[in-house]
Amino acid sequence: MLNEPTDALLDALKSVLGEAGWSAPTDRYLTELRGLYRGRAAIVLRPASTVEVAACIRLCAEARVGVVPWGGGTGLVGGQVMPEGPVPVVLSLDRMRAVRAVIPAEAAMIVEAGATLHAAQEAAAGAGKLFPLSYASEGTASIGGGLAVNSGGLLAVRYGVARDMCLGLEVVTPQGEIWDGLSTLRKDNTGYDLRDLYIGSEGTLGVICAAALKLVPRPAAKATAFAVVRSPADAVDLLDAMQDASGGAVATFELMARLGVSFVLAANPAMREPVETRGDWYVLVELWGSDGDALDAALEGTLAAAMERGVVTDAALAMNEGQRADFRALREAMSDAQRVAGGASIKHDISLPIARIPAFLERAAAAVAGIVPEARPCPFGHLGDGNLHYNVSQPEGGEGAAFLARWDDVAGAVHDIVADMDGAISAEHGIGRMKTAALLRHGDSVKLALMRRLKGALDPDGIMNPGAVLASEGTVASD
Repeated sequence: MLNEPTDALLDALKSVLGEAGWSAPTDRYLTELRGLYRGRAAIVLRPASTVEVAACIRLCAEARVGVVPWGGGTGLVGGQVMPEGPVPVVLSLDRMRAVRAVIPAEAAMIVEAGATLHAAQEAAAGAGKLFPLSYASEGTASIGGGLAVNSGGLLAVRYGVARDMCLGLEVVTPQGEIWDGLSTLRKDNTGYDLRDLYIGSEGTLGVICAAALKLVPRPAAKATAFAVVRSPADAVDLLDAMQDASGGAVATFELMARLGVSFVLAANPAMREPVETRGDWYVLVELWGSDGDALDAALEGTLAAAMERGVVTDAALAMNEGQRADFRALREAMSDAQRVAGGASIKHDISLPIARIPAFLERAAAAVAGIVPEARPCPFGHLGDGNLHYNVSQPEGGEGAAFLARWDDVAGAVHDIVADMDGAISAEHGIGRMKTAALLRHGDSVKLALMRRLKGALDPDGIMNPGAVLASEGTVASD
């Protein structure tokens, strides 16, 4: 059983951190990005070093007080806030932003967990390298948070997800020990891979304080197009053709419904239609490599062949960096634009075998229509790696609150289809608190039992991010 912080504990924590190392709780640390969850905290701890993190965790462990790690606050499943249970402390890594080392010869760098993705990208670029984790919130999202949920993004089809870009970690355990695993080795078979245990654990097994990250060569050339495709099935075929023609050079392959493009243009008057011909489905494709002529030939040749077959009905090529940035900006604006132009939205972060995505879209649309007949599916996402954001906007002119009241019904139906098609109910956002019941319903029973044993072994008092990922015993298994 967890306790609430006493005045004596708070005084001890403040003494460890000094005046600059703590603050009273504010909305920044207590409100989930979409406003779906409101957390509570007795204090916000803002340590400046891993040693200070360890000292704080030791004090909380002794007092059996819950600790909610906080990275950049951009999580979308409630993992960074704790609405229920004994009042915890929030532990923010936002003062731990240092780039400790960039090692070009090893294609690696060591970065503290509070550094933003953008800062890590800039540090890599300064050394002539690329850190290829990229998504819309990269100016705010932290390295630690990205690793904690194993985030993905626009370049995962080429470079993988956060796990694939991490070589080592520095972690504070629930007992306040410091594990120094900041190795830049590519090969190390000396026992269990603790790094992979902490990545994706969402702060429930310890606090990621720093990471050794993998760097890759910067692409010398890029070729980009925004195209209208006849159907999602044709988009899947186009992806395969692009990979074959380019020798696996596809860095980005995004699928978007027309509704999403319309929302972006309505919310951003300065943006223009990406392609002259309108259609029901669009793709953004980008090839990266070293030979610009070869990339252009692969992109243009594949699109031309697809047009001859009627698979692609129109396409616009980016002729310069400005046009390339405009294409990407349109895709990255989709989530915010859906809220601005489309009203309330029920959102799903799912993954499926790529070949089954077209069938899923048909089944999901029918299921949603059966629950909220006038609802407007607005799917978009990373077709190249099978990750869709299956968002559903409220009926046009409808009442947002009434629509959101059907969240569990819609999400339950969507997740049932995902599970039936061998997919996953979370692709890159994590489980947080939003999906604990859904994980209990759709997760493999042996996997869940192993996860509980790991949690019990590493964090026997349950102080680390209580209530996240694993539902409490007795939770009803529903969406």
